[in-house]
Amino acid sequence: MVWELRCSSAALSQQKRRYLEKIRMKMKIDNAFYVDPVGIAGGLALWWTNEVKLSVLRHEKNFIDTAISISGEDEWFGTFIYAPPYEEEKQDFWERLGTLRADVNAKWCIMGDTNIVASPNEKYGGTPFDHNNARWFHEFLERSYLMEIQSKGGTFTWSNQRCEENEICEKLDKVLSSLEWSFLFPKALAIIEIPVASDHAPIILLVNGLKKKARTEFKFESRWTLEEECSNIVQEEWTPTEQRNHRGTFRVKLRRTKVKLWKWNRDKFGKNKTSTSDIANKIKTLHSGPMTRDNAAKLKDLKAELSKLWESEEMYWQQRNQ
Repeated sequence: MVWELRCSSAALSQQKRRYLEKIRMKMKIDNAFYVDPVGIAGGLALWWTNEVKLSVLRHEKNFIDTAISISGEDEWFGTFIYAPPYEEEKQDFWERLGTLRADVNAKWCIMGDTNIVASPNEKYGGTPFDHNNARWFHEFLERSYLMEIQSKGGTFTWSNQRCEENEICEKLDKVLSSLEWSFLFPKALAIIEIPVASDHAPIILLVNGLKKKARTEFKFESRWTLEEECSNIVQEEWTPTEQRNHRGTFRVKLRRTKVKLWKWNRDKFGKNKTSTSDIANKIKTLHSGPMTRDNAAKLKDLKAELSKLWESEEMYWQQRNQ
């Protein structure tokens, strides 16, 4: 089961809200909560499905504070943030955020754009690391007894998308938690995905960690009947020939047919899935190395190709759900 709980820090206008609502309905996500921007700055969007019991406790232009329970399990606090990028607003923001939880033993998780480079290894290129810039963030962590949870994927979550000596990469997006929250979800893991349509990398929080893929149950798909190859496979297994008298039981014939159809489906329809995975891996490889002009051009082409494949997959699943 995948829990859809998404947070966006894009500045919202009425036009953008209508656009986001169309996307949400298309993705079949049940609920939404929006914080409008002040002028052209800020704005937040939070989406969640009915499997998640969520109540909004407090909201401001830079955060949405909630109480969350998944499948009737213990309730915890989730705060989704877009921290101010301006130096003069940082201290006030982190101090206000610290007032949300008076109990240091609360089950609390914070997720989003901190707009803070917390250590020298979270920055590549640009000006040197500024300890003063991160001071309010570290003081907030100490006062609230919070820590960053383990992440997997890329090293950085934001890039200025420039090349060579002008390239700047930083880890701005983080998932923080209290010790009590970590006890509740000891296998929690933050996955840093590849950035495709934004200069920020999406972060997926897996509260129960990575799970081994369950063995997929065989199901006959109606789209197979449109393929002549499918009919040939079935006919070959169930029609007696001189070489094969088919004295096997009904169950044996069924098993052989199932294995052949599974292999055929994998070879014929699995290509698109493999392609998206291959392209995503190539994008990750380019992001992990120096951003030369040649690599930047390759990255642009790969992202465009990946977007087209994702669109193709979406059209297929929409057709299946009709």
